[in-house]
Amino acid sequence: MSKSEDTTRATKLDNPLDTVLSGASRFAIEVVAWVAGPWAAADLTGNWLMTIPALAILVALPGVFSTTGDKKHVVVAVPGPVRLLIEIFLAVVAIASAAIVWTFIGGIIVTVVAAIMFVAGAKRAKWLFSNKPPRWPSPSD
Repeated sequence: MSKSEDTTRATKLDNPLDTVLSGASRFAIEVVAWVAGPWAAADLTGNWLMTIPALAILVALPGVFSTTGDKKHVVVAVPGPVRLLIEIFLAVVAIASAAIVWTFIGGIIVTVVAAIMFVAGAKRAKWLFSNKPPRWPSPSD
């Protein structure tokens, strides 16, 4: 891959270690966590008001805490392992919540998507876990 392709790809995906498949599956897991997580919280507690803090936490975590060099907009910079833990937490919430509110088949489908997310994003996850600064230009606006 040439230098210009790296730059183009980094602009398109923010992080050259990210792929369309890993980004799309990560987004799908976030959406499932945002939808099924609060729903499961309401089911488990018997109180629909629990959806409000559950949704706020599940949306705020990935939206606010990012690793420098991974995203175009970093609100609060955190080390790579912290970002990786946030993504693992969202995957666990998505899988467990889907199993609770959409039966075990929903849980299995979401588990497959989460597996795709982790396999397709292995290079990015390895970089996040290493906590090393990026070796590529920072994404610009």
